[in-house]
Amino acid sequence: MEEFENVLKSDFMDTQFYIMFYLIVFLFGICIGSFLNVVIIRIPNGESLIKRSSHCMTCGTKIRIIDLIPVFSWIFLRGKCHSCGEKISPRYPIVESLNGLLYMLVFWVMDFNAESIITCVMFSLLIVVGFMDWDTLEMEPIILAMIFALAIPSALLTDSLTIKDRIIGALCISVPFFIIGEICRFCLPKCREEGIRGIELGDTLLMLSAGAVIGTRAIIVSAFMGIIIASVCGLILKMINGDSKFAFGPYLSIGIAIGTLWGENIADWYISLLTVE
Repeated sequence: MEEFENVLKSDFMDTQFYIMFYLIVFLFGICIGSFLNVVIIRIPNGESLIKRSSHCMTCGTKIRIIDLIPVFSWIFLRGKCHSCGEKISPRYPIVESLNGLLYMLVFWVMDFNAESIITCVMFSLLIVVGFMDWDTLEMEPIILAMIFALAIPSALLTDSLTIKDRIIGALCISVPFFIIGEICRFCLPKCREEGIRGIELGDTLLMLSAGAVIGTRAIIVSAFMGIIIASVCGLILKMINGDSKFAFGPYLSIGIAIGTLWGENIADWYISLLTVE
């Protein structure tokens, strides 16, 4: 009986620990997500990230410290500026919550280690890439370079991938993307007239950068998932607004997140389907 009580107590303590751990991870994630909102908005507008304090985008009033609490301030203010009463976009708490939830998911899937920390950083950068591309149809080279740079600590601190696998991962999707973009740019009349590519260079560089971090199998799954999601969402958007042009980056970012967390398992599952016993 005493042994059974000790087991129950141990399980209860473990449960408490994990609840506290994931709560701390989520709170830390939404704080980082608050900064991501600043990056997403200010960089395309050429604004400094540090020189000017947070302010209302409508009236320009400096935001009070009490109103800077991620997610919760937006709820308490009922989505309105305390000064002018103008509505504050729900995207702010969405970005913050998304970052916090992704951090929790990373640690749940990958456990607590150097690789999971690097993955959290990459996911935050992917959020910036996705939302920025959605707003402007462009990706900031510095953000893509930061994703690529994560391959260095990943290679030094983890042994899950070889250098060869990282190089192949960087090239196996980005090179075909680049070739397709060039073919569309020179061969399709509409692309040639408007000076656009079928697949933009930003998308190509995104896959190159992420591929160097997560390797060959994961980036292939990422591209496959991103293309499927983009195809479905693209059709829906075309039905809604009649425009066939849309940002590819957000869907590739979702695909990369899926590939990073479950790419190896998905690849193994797919290969098992092709294996003839």
